[in-house]
Amino acid sequence: MSITVENITKLYGQQRALDDVSFKISGGEVVGLLGPNGAGKSTMMKILTCFIPPSSGKAYVYGHDIFEESLEVRKKVGYLPENNPLYLDLYVKEYLEFVGGIYRIGNLQRRINEMIEITGLGVEQKKKIGALSKGYRQRVGLAQALIHDPEVLILDEPTSGLDPNQLVGIRNLIKKIGKEKTVMLSTHIMQEVEAVCDRAIIINKGKIVADDSTEGLSARVAGQHRLRVEFNKEPDLALLKAVDGVKDIAAISDLVYEINSAQQDVREQIFQFAVKNNLVVLSMQQAGKGIEEVFQQLTGDNQ
Repeated sequence: MSITVENITKLYGQQRALDDVSFKISGGEVVGLLGPNGAGKSTMMKILTCFIPPSSGKAYVYGHDIFEESLEVRKKVGYLPENNPLYLDLYVKEYLEFVGGIYRIGNLQRRINEMIEITGLGVEQKKKIGALSKGYRQRVGLAQALIHDPEVLILDEPTSGLDPNQLVGIRNLIKKIGKEKTVMLSTHIMQEVEAVCDRAIIINKGKIVADDSTEGLSARVAGQHRLRVEFNKEPDLALLKAVDGVKDIAAISDLVYEINSAQQDVREQIFQFAVKNNLVVLSMQQAGKGIEEVFQQLTGDNQ
């Protein structure tokens, strides 16, 4: 596992910022850590990056204990905090030289040039950081987090305060990075989770209230599996409704139907039905609630 968290609790006086939290993240996953303000997201990230210790519990990054092998953990992790800590009077290259020197990176100038290309800083590389827009400052923050080629990238609110164009640029960059590295990011923007993440962990009042794929989360929380299926021709609806697990069917448009199967996943049965009845399934997708609605349901005042 890339990240393993076992029964982590963090106390600030009598307040439980994290309460017996456990989860695992595999290599190559892009996972969103979601929750309202004060839920414990940033605390979890600070623990995984060895900035603060937990009150109890254990955590490992690629098998390295955050207590016993914190230096090894830091080598494996790239971290972009919510408040991007940059030296505004330094030039972009100058700052990356400073960070790269801390990691004692060999052939540092080549690595800096690679980071500038990967993060799209080429047109701004000769400016002081203080003269950059918020979007380009975030790119500098990503460059410093990546410069030592870590296996894990932890991003705390990486798109906070960006305009729509900057949002698209940073999201695309995160998706590109996620093809090669494990990425864990916190965000308040639900559309960002659907656009970037493979999986979402929702935390509320220090506890995990959901952990699932972005598609599966919607279906599970809604208490039902709803499939939107398009056939190549009109099916016999009586036979379709007789498929094991199917509760009801609603016609959405010509040849497109929404199938409610309560708690049971009936995708395999639907494909078998199509083959048996000489139909072709042109498309099939889950039609659960949107992530934002799910988030509100799980983290509302009634929780």
